[in-house]
Amino acid sequence: MTAASPSPAADVAVAELRARHLTVATAESLTGGLVCAALTDVPGASAAVRGAVVAYATELKAVILGVDPDLLAARGAVDPEVARQMAEGVRRVTGADLGVATTGVAGPDPQDGYPVGTVHVAVVGPGSTRVLSALLTGDRAQIRRQTVTSAVKLLVEVLADSPGR
Repeated sequence: MTAASPSPAADVAVAELRARHLTVATAESLTGGLVCAALTDVPGASAAVRGAVVAYATELKAVILGVDPDLLAARGAVDPEVARQMAEGVRRVTGADLGVATTGVAGPDPQDGYPVGTVHVAVVGPGSTRVLSALLTGDRAQIRRQTVTSAVKLLVEVLADSPGR
């Protein structure tokens, strides 16, 4: 994905957000800001994208995004509930209508007992929470790209399913 060729799903997401006067922000771990980059590759994204928090270190998920420290201690950062809380936290921190979050293991090594390719993506908005968990295959770059695609597609699905469409 480059500025010259944004992803089709990102085009749809930004167009829908703009048409509905909604905003989005991302909370990213394994994707390191790539979801926000995919959205901001779309011309006109500044009307819809509030920003991103890259909380790569586990403690930042608690300190910045408000993820429950007891949850992180018990389950680690690779968890669907952690993804949900990250999405809620980025909404709060940025004032966005919707929050998108990614957490997981891109590799090359397993983390917290989870195999490479374990990912959790969450989208939280007014009256809607969706979490997608998957075991992806490929190398580190492929897993990260697949996670970005999954996150943007889940955002599009949430927008399509939400009231006011």
